[in-house]
Amino acid sequence: MKWDALEDESCSMARTLAVIGDRWSVLVLRECFLRVRRFEEFQSHLGITRHLLADRLKKLVRFGVLRRVPYQTSPKRHEYILTQKGLDLYPILMAIVRWGDIHMVDERGRPLLYQHKTCGKFFEPVMICSECGEPLHAKEVHTHPGPGAPVADPKSVAARATRRKVSSDAA
Repeated sequence: MKWDALEDESCSMARTLAVIGDRWSVLVLRECFLRVRRFEEFQSHLGITRHLLADRLKKLVRFGVLRRVPYQTSPKRHEYILTQKGLDLYPILMAIVRWGDIHMVDERGRPLLYQHKTCGKFFEPVMICSECGEPLHAKEVHTHPGPGAPVADPKSVAARATRRKVSSDAA
């Protein structure tokens, strides 16, 4: 697997990492979800070089995660707004937040609290099963090849998942 060709892999994880698999892309997305939209604001909040920021914003626009919209004509300036594809990354970022709140918090506590606008309650980001509503835990999930799985490649994620399922059922 080549790092610069992840978007061509037949693995959803690898394809996603092609888009958000570096720290600056994830931090840019964090700022987007915190309502930051302008280049100068991103740079100020992140302390990132102009070159790196421009590169990450272009990549996120190219993959359809952000939309570049002019907000000023002279000089020409743009805002970066999350598309639906970008908004769909919210659960991923919240999963990272949850992990950080559990494993990386210091004596001061969590840096941000999250409140659900609909019910008004503060919440913990958790992942649940779409079918039964129960929390998901790694040891309680099995994988199976999907319709996009390349069955001919024995090194593919789907082929390895099938072998693990068969071998764990036999054990």
